[in-house]
Amino acid sequence: MSVFVVEGPNRKNNSNKPWREPPEWSDEAYSKLKKLLVDYKPMREANVSAANILLVGQIGAGKSSFFNSVNSIFRGKITSKASSGSFEHSVTTAFRKYKIKDFTSGKFLNFRLCDTRGFEDEFEIDLHEISFILDGNIPDQYQFNPMVPMTSDSPKFMKDPDLQDKIHCVAIVVDGSTVDVMPEKVRKQLKDLQVILNLRNLPQVVLMTKLDKVCPEVEEDISNTFASATISKAVKTVGEIMGLPRGHVFPVKNFEKETKLNIGAGFLLMDALKQCLDFADDFMDGQLDKMDSEGKRTREKTGYMCTLS
Repeated sequence: MSVFVVEGPNRKNNSNKPWREPPEWSDEAYSKLKKLLVDYKPMREANVSAANILLVGQIGAGKSSFFNSVNSIFRGKITSKASSGSFEHSVTTAFRKYKIKDFTSGKFLNFRLCDTRGFEDEFEIDLHEISFILDGNIPDQYQFNPMVPMTSDSPKFMKDPDLQDKIHCVAIVVDGSTVDVMPEKVRKQLKDLQVILNLRNLPQVVLMTKLDKVCPEVEEDISNTFASATISKAVKTVGEIMGLPRGHVFPVKNFEKETKLNIGAGFLLMDALKQCLDFADDFMDGQLDKMDSEGKRTREKTGYMCTLS
């Protein structure tokens, strides 16, 4: 049985107009949102069994913690399947496609949270390898080796990936409490990555973590998130830095110091995840349109176009 901690609204913020529509913060609304994610299926026409969401970001921003937090929600207790923590260098050294199981229904959910090495000031990510991940060329559990980068001739290189193997949405994980002092080298790597994403028309969201460090009132009560002028300002700053609309920036609170689930943090996590899945469906739809268009042009060139009367 899941145990939730529900805190009432902070009186200090009651008079503030929310900068974004807040959730109902109720058990009923929480269960409804969770069911939407449990019932999620990629669009049938795509012939894809699970949407792939890639988590990228600076080390320590909370990529692996985001997966652990989402996994905890559906397991009904705090879990730590992916290695996480505050370390000098990335604790993630392999590409992982994590499955998530809903222990109430006993089934695996139809999305994967994909994790890879974090961006560092002293270590530059190989953007060619990131491109291979986006295009579905790198298999699950592939161990990166800086001395021997992946190439199209590598033994484990997947030469003919289909839409199911590709990444369908990218979530850039940013520490909201330190975004203003993000190292220039890391910021440049993220910007270079965004060029690659834009060329592929891959949808992007930002998961802004560490809300409790951004705003004391949110640390006291997470239901103050959408009434906090400090959080609103941080979301605006992150959006400007990443060159994305504010509506693509989602404040989230990972389960890091908690020993039991918190319904408020769970709302924020699931709301961000739902938007990732909506964007993933949009990307799949666009890919199908592209394939249909290219297939039509191919038929025209080869003379196999036919007319139905």
